[in-house]
Amino acid sequence: MIVLGIDPGTATTGYGVVKAHPTDIEVLEYELIETDKTWPQGFRLGEIYRQLDKLIQRVKPDVFAIERLFFATNAKTAMRVGQACGVMMMCAANNGLEPYEYAPGNIKKLLTGSGRADKKEVQRAVIEILGPRVRVRAGKKTHFDNSADALAIALTHIFNMTEYSSLKDYLMTNGKS
Repeated sequence: MIVLGIDPGTATTGYGVVKAHPTDIEVLEYELIETDKTWPQGFRLGEIYRQLDKLIQRVKPDVFAIERLFFATNAKTAMRVGQACGVMMMCAANNGLEPYEYAPGNIKKLLTGSGRADKKEVQRAVIEILGPRVRVRAGKKTHFDNSADALAIALTHIFNMTEYSSLKDYLMTNGKS
């Protein structure tokens, strides 16, 4: 099963592609979809659609998993990211993929044990699970936290759809803890 995880945004959307094997999880790729902040919102949404469509065509995922939008403070940002989420889900649907949404607290709880974990804790959990195949690339502007969140979303889907009832089960079964 190939899972495309998406951490939605308008300036930077993180994505992570992983493949679940019976005894391991393989990282296929992770990166960002970026748009220019000076572009009008409609152009940015179009660019997100185009880049995501190319990605889906190239990696051919079986599953599209996206973080459910949750904002408590900035309504303008929430609306713009909500528009981007809609475009991303439409792109998935146009490619025959049903979008699976996961709440941020559920992702954090599954991977770190705490629904209130911060980004660094999520990154550490992703690196612990996926090992040396995931790292911050030196010398390149990355926003690794967006890619790590996307990988966390993909992992959440895998753990929800496999025999592993938790991260601890997976780590123990695969000799990682």
